[in-house]
Formats: sequence, C-alpha cells, structure tokens
Amino acid sequence: MTQLVLPRKWLVRAHGQDIVLARRSNERPGHVIMKALLWALYLPAYPAMTVERAIGDRYKPDVVALDEQNQPRFWGEAGQVSSTKLRSLLRRYPSTHLALARWQGHLELMTTLVQQNLDQHPRTAPVDLLLFPADSIERFIDHQGYITITHTDLEWVRIAS
Repeated sequence: MTQLVLPRKWLVRAHGQDIVLARRSNERPGHVIMKALLWALYLPAYPAMTVERAIGDRYKPDVVALDEQNQPRFWGEAGQVSSTKLRSLLRRYPSTHLALARWQGHLELMTTLVQQNLDQHPRTAPVDLLLFPADSIERFIDHQGYITITHTDLEWVRIAS
C-alpha cells in the first residue's frame, strides 16, 4: 500500500452520499482507508450505513448498518479481528451480514477460521471475506474523495448462511 498522510478529518463520497471520517491520533491511515472502502462497497445494499458508530455492544463496528430496532443488519471490520471477537460476533449476531476485510493476504486462512467457528454457530446471514489490493487508494479513490468500488474489483468470498 502506498504511504499516505491523511488529514484528521477526511470527506469521502460514494453513491451520492458523503461521510466525514475522523482519524484518531493512534490510528493508521490504512485503517481509515479500509473503513472508507468498506462503507462505499456496501452502501448500495445498506444506504443508512455509517462508520465508527457505537451500538451499545462490547465491540464497536468499523462500519455498521442498523435495523429499525437498532440492531446491526450489517457489521464490517477493517483489518485484524481476534478469534475471540470473531467467535463473539458469529455467535451473538447470526442474522447480521458480516464483512471482514484486510489488505492483501490469503483468503484461505480467513475462510478456514470462519468455517471452524460456523460449525459451532449456525447463521442466517452471510459472512464476506475481502482482500483489498495494495493499490486500492489509486484505483478506487479520486482526488475529491469519491470512491468507486465493486466486489468485482476485489478478491473475496462469501460464506453463505
């Protein structure tokens, strides 16, 4: 991934919507970029999606869309997710569409970890595993912050419910 210096607040746009992402002092620019990419990727399916919103859970999703009862319909995680957190999300949110994204890597390892946990925690919603390429910034984000990305641009797998 290209070394990038991001401002503390970064306006990004996708599908006719804008969102301002605030980078915490200890947060790596790559994490903020991945959250922006996840937001733009799933925005057509979840138009009310937002980034870094506390939902009253032990864990705070990087990207989330809530239903009418303020329960997560979609939960996106950018970067490393501990096995403890993964098991917890799979167990407690079986009807929530989960998306786990990383920079490059191997889908096989991620798939194996999720499959092992799914055997213990059946689901009604899918789990998407995504790898963002190293050149995602140049490929998907223009100079005005407009993001253009689809699943066909990525290496990814959906583990169906």
